[in-house]
Amino acid sequence: MSGAGAPQTHATDCHDLRVALVAASWHEQVMDGLIAGAERAFADHKIEAAVVTRVPGTFELPVVASALAQQGFDAVVALGVVIRGGTPHFDYVCSAATDGLTRVALDHTVAIGFGVLTCDDEAQALDRAGLAGSSEDKGYEAAAAALQTAQTIKRIRSPFQT
Repeated sequence: MSGAGAPQTHATDCHDLRVALVAASWHEQVMDGLIAGAERAFADHKIEAAVVTRVPGTFELPVVASALAQQGFDAVVALGVVIRGGTPHFDYVCSAATDGLTRVALDHTVAIGFGVLTCDDEAQALDRAGLAGSSEDKGYEAAAAALQTAQTIKRIRSPFQT
């Protein structure tokens, strides 16, 4: 299972963070599960009002994440799913999304929650979507990681506060 070895984390109070979520529209059932998982993480971390934006597909996640980062959000959670097909399209979209979201994180020094599923088939995606019967909840994990990273960045930016 790909989730083996995940660190044990505990929800912390992140009410003071500005948080956005950008989610692709392809594979509606999987995306609904990922978004619900991210929203559960926001609730557990005391985020009351995350901005949610939808985009056509996973390829569009980086440009919208960049626009959100420019607006001063402390964390941007990017959710999408790409399912392998019979052409190189899978490789191009996965690479573009990964490279683009990494660039947003580094260029803006903003926490990016990487919740892009890259699966061989729909069954793998459903198993990671946080739905009833899924073995993993990647939407929750991506959101929680972004919030923890945003807290760390905030601490580094304010080193004299305890």
